[in-house]
This record gives sequence, structure tokens and C-alpha cells, in this order.
Amino acid sequence: MAGEEEVGDAEKSFKLLGILDVRNVPCARESVLYGSLGGLTLGLGHFLATSRVRRSCDFGVGGFILTTLGCWVYCRYNNAKLRIQQRMVQEGMRKKILYESTQFDPEKKKSEESRS
Repeated sequence: MAGEEEVGDAEKSFKLLGILDVRNVPCARESVLYGSLGGLTLGLGHFLATSRVRRSCDFGVGGFILTTLGCWVYCRYNNAKLRIQQRMVQEGMRKKILYESTQFDPEKKKSEESRS
């Protein structure tokens, strides 16, 4: 039974170009979806404006690449920024627990200074 579940998970994973696992890599799915929509829109718009098929396909592929990379970079930047913020909060919580009710407690020092 457990082996069947593992096989089901492996079948559901989708690898783009054989290297990028879209299901497990953060931001990959959204980037590919937005890229395909951007490429289709740009290629179709160029075709409707100029009626040149080959050039419109080139614009569509270029739009796909640029949109995908743009979304990927933006999403990864936000994820890294969020991870840094989470690390700072965890470190602050750890220090709060460590220094609570000791002479090194910053809140204790502030309350003593305000009383003086």
C-alpha cells in the first residue's frame, strides 16, 4: 500500500525539459503559467497587428522567456525576503526566551531606566 502512494506521487510530478520539477520547486508553476500566458498574448497581439506568422512566433517565444524569467526572479526575491524576515523573528523569539527575567533582559533594563 505504501509503495502505491509513492508511485502515485512520482507520476503526478511534472518535469519541464527533464530538469525543472514544477511541482516541488517554489515559484516554478506560477512562472511557467504566467510565461505561457504572456507569450501567447504577445505572439497573438503581434500577429493581429502585423499578420506575419514567423515573426509573431518569435515574439511569442521571446515573450514567454521574458515573462517566465521576470516572474521567477520576482517570486524568488520575495521568498528570500520572507525567509530572512522569518529568521529574524525566530532569532528574536529565541533571545527573548533566553534572556527573560535575567539581568541581560532588554525590557527589564528599559523599565528600570524609566523608573529612575
